[in-house]
Amino acid sequence: MNENVNDQDVLLVTDKKGNGLDVVSEIGKDGKMKSVSPKSENEPLFLKLDKQGNVLDNFFSNFRNQYKDPTHFQFFKVPAKLVESMSALLQEMLKQPENPLNKETLDKHRVSSVEISNKQSYQPIDESRIDWKQLEKLGVTRETLEKTGSLDAMLNWGKSPVLIPITPKFDEMTLRTDARLSFREVEGKLTVAIHAVRRSPELDRPFFGIHFSDADKKNLLNNGNAGRILAIEFPGQQPTPSYISIDKLTNELVAVRADKIRIPNEIKGVSLDDKQLQSLKDGKAIYLEDMLSKSGKPFNATVQINADKRGIEFSFDNNQTQSQNQTNSEFAIPSKLGGIDLPEADQSKLKEGGTIHVTGMKDREGQEYSAYVKVNTEEGKLNLYRWDPDKSNAKEVSPDETSKTQVAVNTDGKTNEASNKIDAPLKKGQTKPTEGQDKKVDDKKTVKPKLHR
Repeated sequence: MNENVNDQDVLLVTDKKGNGLDVVSEIGKDGKMKSVSPKSENEPLFLKLDKQGNVLDNFFSNFRNQYKDPTHFQFFKVPAKLVESMSALLQEMLKQPENPLNKETLDKHRVSSVEISNKQSYQPIDESRIDWKQLEKLGVTRETLEKTGSLDAMLNWGKSPVLIPITPKFDEMTLRTDARLSFREVEGKLTVAIHAVRRSPELDRPFFGIHFSDADKKNLLNNGNAGRILAIEFPGQQPTPSYISIDKLTNELVAVRADKIRIPNEIKGVSLDDKQLQSLKDGKAIYLEDMLSKSGKPFNATVQINADKRGIEFSFDNNQTQSQNQTNSEFAIPSKLGGIDLPEADQSKLKEGGTIHVTGMKDREGQEYSAYVKVNTEEGKLNLYRWDPDKSNAKEVSPDETSKTQVAVNTDGKTNEASNKIDAPLKKGQTKPTEGQDKKVDDKKTVKPKLHR
């Protein structure tokens, strides 16, 4: 069997009469569900369920739309690499489903008919609806979204996973800043939403009718989540139970309705008991041990519902170094980042789950920048931060002497008598226009506004 299926599940299906277990392959163009025998030679035809993907949601949305009685079928989710042995075992257990031992195993793998019936319709965005001219006004192209891995996320109604440089223009003024982007439906039209970077979360102002308590503020600053369900007053709606978190890239407050989040019975191979499930539903954090990473290695972490991620978030503290090391070891730490060689000490610190600060890296325009760097253990990549992510009330990165003017102008939008005449980004160490830039000022004066983040 293909090694790529090691981190994937498949869906077994049988009707209520128990006429054998097959593997779901697709819902055909005629609206009928198709399945194949659970044999290894049929593996290329299996409907694969990535553990972090939307395939299962999409399948059940289509399934519910096509079948009048979805409860006529029974579904079981099993690892793709164990499909032959598991299908034979479950088939035998279905002969005596009320036997306590059989029932426990069947329920562990069952995708309940109630869950199927309650699945809400989900459709990704049709790319033909995107107004690319609107994005171009922000200085963003399709290529930009593809290269940053943002297009797929945005087509699934999510935010861009990284900050994207945007340059909106207003008459003769040009703003330069970083933001996360997403698509929103406004009066039937698809439009771009800009999630700009803020200096800090706005916790002292009311948020959709919510006044945060001191405990809420502490939770939000310490781990990014409120830690409880709060009744949000969305415009024109009754107070709605919701989770609230902080977007760690922009410091924006994010809310999601509690009924939009499905709490799994199992996380990374660990079954949750009733108390743990209730704690997660209430917005609280729980600590789980011996979860399995994608490579099959055990790790420990604190898990909690994160509104910005619209699902489970994994976090590690200083007491979880060993577990985090095991997870980090799966990710190859690069020896060079943004054109800068990383010392062995910095590479080791990243492997141990620490954060490093790298200066002198170059962006796509060839301009230098600095950032805090930390391994994203779940996605197996490096995350870049403007502020130290390990601090509960992180401060903005302080540039060195040669970069102060550059950062102030290019990033913060500040001006002085010399720099307010420059429309192009300042380079490191530059504090006034060059001779060529000076000549252009005589023909057209550009006003550089102050940016708010």
